[in-house]
Amino acid sequence: MQFEKLFRMQQALDLHIEEKHELQDEELFNRKVLALLVELGELANETRCFKFWSIKPSSEKDVILEEFVDGVHFILSLGIECGYQDLHYSLTNEPSGLTVSEQFLLIYEKVNIFKNTKSDVDFKKLLETYIQLGTLLGITYEELEKAYFEKNEVNYQRQQNNY
Repeated sequence: MQFEKLFRMQQALDLHIEEKHELQDEELFNRKVLALLVELGELANETRCFKFWSIKPSSEKDVILEEFVDGVHFILSLGIECGYQDLHYSLTNEPSGLTVSEQFLLIYEKVNIFKNTKSDVDFKKLLETYIQLGTLLGITYEELEKAYFEKNEVNYQRQQNNY
């Protein structure tokens, strides 16, 4: 994973958004945490992993990948808020041994822990747990990076169109 490149791209997008919306002096950490939790819920909804009462299959992989990348955007943005963009990241894509539903619940826990501590250790655990979810969902690093680059462009276009 090219985390350095992803962080640079996210930092540029965050700066662009903050300048455009005059948010340079705003505290955005908690709003970004909430945005991440909402995106995580949207991703869970697309996977349908928790919908034991339904036989409808999950959304197509491209939809799941786009939702997954939305979460990556907010996790990186939270890391930038705390100054963690320059840390060394060597994450494993080894599966966690959890079900997809259990992995989602673990991520919610990791988000809450990081929200409270804002520590680099807890940030890395959050990022790793989220990447492990991607592995469970069949998302490769290559797919993640490509989708991130594409969504980053879409996010700039949305800003230009007053999204």
